[in-house]
Amino acid sequence: MLRSRRSSDEGSSSLEFITTGLILLVPLVYLVLTMSAVQGGALAVEGASRQAARVYVQADDEADAAASADRAIAVALADYGIDASDASVSVACEPDPRDCLSRHGFVTVTVEVTVGLPLIPPILGLDVPAGVPLSSTATEQVSRFTEAEG
Repeated sequence: MLRSRRSSDEGSSSLEFITTGLILLVPLVYLVLTMSAVQGGALAVEGASRQAARVYVQADDEADAAASADRAIAVALADYGIDASDASVSVACEPDPRDCLSRHGFVTVTVEVTVGLPLIPPILGLDVPAGVPLSSTATEQVSRFTEAEG
């Protein structure tokens, strides 16, 4: 049997395997890191808004309610490694925006955070890292058994 010189099976299959593996593995690992960061941020803002709304409606007065909500947001975000100073928080009250703790009233807390993408440097020298904006809103009703003020 004659062997053809052109169809030699001798080669560097291990080098081809490593190269192909790296080409496929590196993007996959980055995708997992990115999705983990975004999912963690989503869980953080959802938990922060829900817990803030819950403690807000259980407070005795507006000052206590705001302080309790701020603490709840700080703790919920810190659990996921997000600084509370990076969050934007808004509180809306219905039916009377001036009295959030009126009976049968509704308190809506919105928490917004931008989660930075891993391994991405600031864009165009603006000192702003690339990120994904996340937002969550939670609404709770003030109990009808809340004591009426004054």
